Amino acid sequence: MAAESVNHGRRRFLTASTAVVGGVGTAFAAVPFIAAWFPSAKAVAAGAPVAADISKLEVGAQLVVAWRGRPIFIVRRSPEMLATLDGEKDRLKDPDSSVPEQQPEFAKNAHRSLKPDILVLVGSCTHLGCSPKLHTEVRAEPWDAQWKGGYYCPCHNSRFDLAGRVYEGSPAPTNLVVPPYRFDGDARVIIGESEGAT
Repeated sequence: MAAESVNHGRRRFLTASTAVVGGVGTAFAAVPFIAAWFPSAKAVAAGAPVAADISKLEVGAQLVVAWRGRPIFIVRRSPEMLATLDGEKDRLKDPDSSVPEQQPEFAKNAHRSLKPDILVLVGSCTHLGCSPKLHTEVRAEPWDAQWKGGYYCPCHNSRFDLAGRVYEGSPAPTNLVVPPYRFDGDARVIIGESEGAT
């Protein structure tokens, strides 16, 4: 009888020990499995907002920064550059930027920006993702005899005005995308956060 009670106590001890060790092992095995559901620090950083210093950006010049692995174009437009925008409406596919998800609500205006003089665009052509080049000169060009300045994509000849709106006859189906952004004073643009974010 004494041997039976010793065996019974030993069984309980072994059962409890096995359960505890099994629970600890399960917890250790679950941690990396659950951690795999969350994005890596590199992925989080890739989608994080990016600050661009525009304090030294001259009129007619473009600054390029990277956000989410894509180029972001920031251009300081002159009053003369802005004056060309209205005259091009009849030549554009979407002059009023009515295609959804091409720009935040705050950029649904004639200049497609928060401030008329500062243009912020995703620098990828909406045709096949090439990077269009900025040509600000108002002069006849091989791709457009009536060129008033804007973006030209040399990959497949897509053309965009100085607000990133696509011209009729271009293979690009839609305007260049305006990313979410906001200003931090007059010297910085925060790409990846919409106006009103803190």
